[in-house]
Order: sequence, then structure tokens, then C-alpha cells
Amino acid sequence: KTGLMQLSFLPCTPFGVIRILEFYGVTLKGKHAVVISKSLAVGKPLINMLLAKEATVTVCHRETKDLSSFTRQADIICTATGKEGLITGDMVKDGVIVVDIGIKVLSDGKIVGDVDFDSTKDKASLITPVPGGVGPVTIAMLLENTVKSAKQSELLKSPRMI
Repeated sequence: KTGLMQLSFLPCTPFGVIRILEFYGVTLKGKHAVVISKSLAVGKPLINMLLAKEATVTVCHRETKDLSSFTRQADIICTATGKEGLITGDMVKDGVIVVDIGIKVLSDGKIVGDVDFDSTKDKASLITPVPGGVGPVTIAMLLENTVKSAKQSELLKSPRMI
């Protein structure tokens, strides 16, 4: 024991995804989640968080062959590739939960995600928009981590020297 307080912070974007799912009462235990991302910042931490919640996780990426064979089986799809239109309505089953973490800025300045929202929204029981979905929750998780850090800081526990 070193006497130092252990700080641990969850990565903001994947933590935000879990918070969104919890907020909407999504039970993860036993659900089949397809994560389309292998990044260190989003994909891998999200995979581990979903596994910790006892979801069954399939990992894909933007170059996965026959991606739709995986997405059609999914109860939950979380995608973070930055590839516009990667997921379309014909690639998902009715009632699927879609969390679009991807972001791409088009030449006209429009911001889009990985999911073709219009063709997917009627099949999904829940779907996050881009922009305005996961992004603001990511910022909220950053603020939560900041407050947690400040509360654990020794500087706040002793008077400041002026």
C-alpha cells in the first residue's frame, strides 16, 4: 500500500454509450452486441464494457467481409468507423438498438455518422442521431471524470497558499 489514492477513469465515449443504454433501460445481459470498431479509443474499451455487462460481443470493422451477416443477428449495433452509410436499414433486424458513434464531415460541412439514419430508424427500437447523440454524452462523461479527479485531488483537501 503506497498511501496514494488510486485514480481510475473510464474512456469517455464508450462510457457514454453504456450510460445511454442504461438511461433507456436496455438490458445488456445475454444480448448480442455487434461492435464495428477496433480502435483503442472507442472499440476495444466498449467491447470490454459490454462484456463486463454480460453481453455477447461480436467484433467487426469497416473492412469486415459480409458485414450484414453479422449486423442482421445483432440485438445491439455500436459503430464507430467514420465511414458514411456503412450501416443501412436492410442490414438490421426489426427492433435493433443502434448506437452511431461514427462521425464524418462532408465537403458541404454536413456532419453524418456511420448509419444511414433514414433507412434504419423505422426498424430500430432505439437509434442515436449524428450529430447530437453520443457526442454530447461523451462531453458529459469527460465532465464526470473531471469532477471525480478534482474530488480526489489533494489540492482540494488542503488550504491554498496565496
